[in-house]
Amino acid sequence: MRAAGVSGPLTLRADSGFYSHAVVDACRAMEVRFSVTVRLQSQLRTLIEAIPEEDWMEIPYWLEGGAAVAETTYTPFAHEPNALPVRLIVRRVRPTPGSQLALFASYSYHAFISDRAGETMALEADHRRHAEVENAIRDLKYGVGLNHLPSGRFAANAAWLAVQVIAHNLARWTARLGLGEGVVTTKTLRRRCFALAGRLTRSARRWTLHLPRRWPWSSQLAVALARLRALPA
Repeated sequence: MRAAGVSGPLTLRADSGFYSHAVVDACRAMEVRFSVTVRLQSQLRTLIEAIPEEDWMEIPYWLEGGAAVAETTYTPFAHEPNALPVRLIVRRVRPTPGSQLALFASYSYHAFISDRAGETMALEADHRRHAEVENAIRDLKYGVGLNHLPSGRFAANAAWLAVQVIAHNLARWTARLGLGEGVVTTKTLRRRCFALAGRLTRSARRWTLHLPRRWPWSSQLAVALARLRALPA
């Protein structure tokens, strides 16, 4: 990213699959901030449960008093010679009443280590947003065509990947800029818009697009076309 011209601060957000000393050490060496989910071992769980009750700050949740965030200090990979204490930010969630988990635990915990500056609740919310990448990967696989690679040659697969990502981004921009909506899967866009049966006619040197009268999303498509055509070059 630096080679591509990025000059601002960089942050690595990752799940517990990247929780390792090598990852943290590489981030520090490259001056990249990190926010990595930890694996909840018994020692770490004891540390979390020792956080004073008054330190927990409630966050919006469908169950009243069902979720809260707190922070403490933790030294991950303490056996390493260059281990340093970092922020351990924890979100606790009360199990759904009547669920099997509710029989064995008062809360489930989700914790991550970070060397970022900022308010606890803001960092916790930002870290949670990294999971949105899973939706993009799923859409690339089942909405476009990345569920398989078509060739045994690396260059051909690289070209395939580039084309699929371009198509994915065009679909995202169509939803946001044209339809004015947030996350819409490519399969949904294909069903509502891209696969719409229409007819082009020309009269008096003007083209007219005729859409099915009873198509449920014809008005939305017309609005999206108008918005996209109005975008500046």
